[in-house]
Amino acid sequence: MSEELKPISPARAAQELAKISAARKAGEIKNDEYEHKFARMIGELRDRRISGSRAEILAALEPLRKEGKVTPAEMNRFVSQLGLV
Repeated sequence: MSEELKPISPARAAQELAKISAARKAGEIKNDEYEHKFARMIGELRDRRISGSRAEILAALEPLRKEGKVTPAEMNRFVSQLGLV
């Protein structure tokens, strides 16, 4: 019997996006590894789901964009692949 995974918070989802973005910017991971990690992160978020409304998720992500921790392209890709647009 499979147990349903607990949804993650919008803040945790934002934290994960910021983490892989920072690793790529710092040269710790190459673009192909970034793509793999990004795809895996999206898959896990789809499986587990993010608790909270669309507005709450976007509110958690917005400071990352404003502070330059993620690029506008990364944010757009993240929200579109999660179906938040």
